Amino acid sequence: MKTVRVMKIVSHDESQLRSLDELMRVFCSAKRYAFNRLLEGRNAKDIIKRLPRQFRLNKRFAEDAVLLAQALISSQRELLPMRLEDVQAKIEKTEKKIDDYQHGRKTPKKVDLPTCLGGLHQRLEKLKAKEAELTHHLEQGTIPRVIFGGKQNFYKRLKGKITNEEWKELRSNQLYARGDKSKKGNLNIRLTYDDKTYQCYVEIANPLGQQEGKHAPRLRFPVLVPEKYEEEIIDVVMGEQVGVNAKGKPIMDYQPYTVEIKRKNEEYYVHLIYEEEVYGRELAYYEPIQAERIAGMDINIDRIAVSIVSKQGNFLQSKVFYCHELEYVRANKRNNIIGETVRDVYDWLLQENVGAMVIENIQLRQQHDTDKRFNRLTHHFKKKKLTETILRRGMRLGFRIKKVNPAYTSIIGRFKYMKKYGLSVHESAALVIGRRGLGYQERLPKELIDIIKTKVKRHWIAVLGSMEESYKQSKSGKKQHQYIAMMLRKIENFKQEHEWSLWNILHKCCWLNQYQIQLKEV
Repeated sequence: MKTVRVMKIVSHDESQLRSLDELMRVFCSAKRYAFNRLLEGRNAKDIIKRLPRQFRLNKRFAEDAVLLAQALISSQRELLPMRLEDVQAKIEKTEKKIDDYQHGRKTPKKVDLPTCLGGLHQRLEKLKAKEAELTHHLEQGTIPRVIFGGKQNFYKRLKGKITNEEWKELRSNQLYARGDKSKKGNLNIRLTYDDKTYQCYVEIANPLGQQEGKHAPRLRFPVLVPEKYEEEIIDVVMGEQVGVNAKGKPIMDYQPYTVEIKRKNEEYYVHLIYEEEVYGRELAYYEPIQAERIAGMDINIDRIAVSIVSKQGNFLQSKVFYCHELEYVRANKRNNIIGETVRDVYDWLLQENVGAMVIENIQLRQQHDTDKRFNRLTHHFKKKKLTETILRRGMRLGFRIKKVNPAYTSIIGRFKYMKKYGLSVHESAALVIGRRGLGYQERLPKELIDIIKTKVKRHWIAVLGSMEESYKQSKSGKKQHQYIAMMLRKIENFKQEHEWSLWNILHKCCWLNQYQIQLKEV
């Protein structure tokens, strides 16, 4: 499991800091050059041979610059289909809004109807132009333009909000070096520890200051190490003695570690990246869970609901851990709250002798709309961060963790287990997640099937008969007509349908009021 620890350079030596700035500038220039040459179809090996001559870097720095450029191109190609799908979803949502406003199903709240429709049509034109651009890149095998230094900063520079010097600093604020076990962990950027002064240092090879026939000089800076990670970081960078040679000198075994230095607001941060040994592991979906007690987790932006089940799938107990501040606090505070909440979760699970955990396999997608409040909420959404923290801490503590598809877990929990065990919706969903990890299928109880066959079927037929002819001819009316017809077919052939289809019908048509099932108004 890869782990990242962040340290800070604490040095007032202006001469060495200027040398570091120059080295970062040259390295970032080499990375941009390699990126453009790779897009032109040049061979990576030829680029690596050219970079040392053109930018006065050593071979290892040249290889690292090409590696970063290749990773950037690869990530952009992987993200392209997702970006296209997001744009298409926005187009569909915008077209639906236009249709609703035109047919009077919605009315603007702050502006008049022509102004609202005009803004939506402009948005639709921009989205369709973006869709055409992304489709072209996908068909041609190319990638959209990449702005080194950040798109927002680029537009700030165009508007004169930042100077040219500030813009150049934003484009040259990175230095990267891969780890190498045979080179004391890392050759170009090495972390050392002084036993006498109890101080950690970072030593950076500076090929720009290299004289002919001599080794490259090293820039040396003291770094501030977080106290809670100090022992862990020292163990990584100092190496382990595995014996002595013929001359009686110790033979050291070093762990490879990657180092990335970033400059932000005139401060220099050292990111140490290494492979951490963990005792737990993530189970594949087909692997059975062997523990006697299993925890299912339902993760939300404001709470984590945990339900413990036996290996037979029986409910044992549950608890909710609240973290309401995640909705509005700043990023650093959010990360701190997430860490403390996840720690409390695992402390409780260890007390209850839980040995395995089932969590949701979350596939978060962008859901931005024209609603600013909704956009702000989804932008601050930390469900993915919560899931990653739960996974990492669980593996450190030795838990077996399995990810399952979270589809309809809240619906199943609400209609099947909430009343039975007196649980909240989230605790019920956590129970379903735990049972799904054990391989149990959630079939509909007989009484729910009877409700679908009688009340829900009559309800959909009534809705279909009450639709006005003018609405039936509209685009949204045709879609709704097709949707209702599909629902009725599924109800008619419910024995051949998957369980999730039936739960979906129940979700679309019914809701609970004081544990009583009632039909939704359409």
